[in-house]
Amino acid sequence: MNFVLQHKDPFTKARAGVIDTAHGRIQTPIFMPVGTAGTVKGVHRNFLLNKNDINADIILGNTYHLYLRPGLDVLQKAGGIHGFSNWDRPVLTDSGGYQVYSLSGTRKLTDEGVKFASHIDGSKHMFSPERVMDIQRVIGADIIMAFDECTPYPCEYEYAQKSMHMTHRWLDRCFSRFNETEPIYGHEQALMPIVQGSVYDDLRKQSAEYVLKHDAKGYAIGGLSVGEPHEDMYRITELVTDILPYDKPRYLMGVGTPENLLNAIALGVDMFDCVMPTRNGRNGNVFTTEGIINIKNKQWADDFEPLDSLLTPEYNKAYVRHLFQSNEMMGPIIASIQNLRFYLWLVRQARLRILQGDFHIWKQSILKTVSRKLS
Repeated sequence: MNFVLQHKDPFTKARAGVIDTAHGRIQTPIFMPVGTAGTVKGVHRNFLLNKNDINADIILGNTYHLYLRPGLDVLQKAGGIHGFSNWDRPVLTDSGGYQVYSLSGTRKLTDEGVKFASHIDGSKHMFSPERVMDIQRVIGADIIMAFDECTPYPCEYEYAQKSMHMTHRWLDRCFSRFNETEPIYGHEQALMPIVQGSVYDDLRKQSAEYVLKHDAKGYAIGGLSVGEPHEDMYRITELVTDILPYDKPRYLMGVGTPENLLNAIALGVDMFDCVMPTRNGRNGNVFTTEGIINIKNKQWADDFEPLDSLLTPEYNKAYVRHLFQSNEMMGPIIASIQNLRFYLWLVRQARLRILQGDFHIWKQSILKTVSRKLS
């Protein structure tokens, strides 16, 4: 994996670059559709691969879910996630740390790792930093994440500090295991550390400086977008990006709304993921180039204008609403595809504006449009 910084916006910290991996090139800033179980829910791979459609440079998979189902034996027999899902572009896998956080009622956390009960059948499992590295070797993603604890919000300072130090110890163990093992499928894998520390500036500074002990190919910011005010998210993001290396990609995990993406790009973030486009789409919330709509609302019942005249002109609003009202699965599918088209369009427009040098002007204008609620 190699990152080349191509251009920086002269008035903000926004950057445009490219990441080269064994499975292809990723143009940044980039949004990664979430494919938790090896697929982007409700979206056919042809839409993701089509250069005239969503055209995702990279998708994200999840270590926790893929480990439980289909399981490591199946994945290894298939040649890893690329062979299993017939996806020949880059893949990033989260380490399962967020799932550990979300399973707080069924897990036991110690310095050794995490014991948890499967949400599928209640079976008992153990994730340690070493085990998570071994699992991600078997999955075979191009970019893999260090095992960390994602602290909740609000979080007491003492807990955040204790958790951060444990995450750092786990990070050292992740790199030790990673460095003593080899990729299974013949392509390079890059391991990214994760900066933690909740919303406390001094802890975030300590964590950002600690992860730099490891000369990684990129660095991530975790533990945000978990309920904290947006002002805290942006403050912490800027603090951390100012410390992380200028010549390495920065990944803000689990973020977020279109407004979040644009503001974080302006702070120097290169990579994003979030379930929002597909999850919201399945519930009828549609992001468009003119604003946000709830397609289930009655006002769209006889609106025959396109769902999005730029991105999805083939379906009108009344028809898509009808599909939702009729519980036809095509309604959530169309909305999910539209939302992913929009998210990828947004980051590509941001990249184009960075390269042209007018990102700061465009951002102020587009923010008003994409954030307004039309229903």
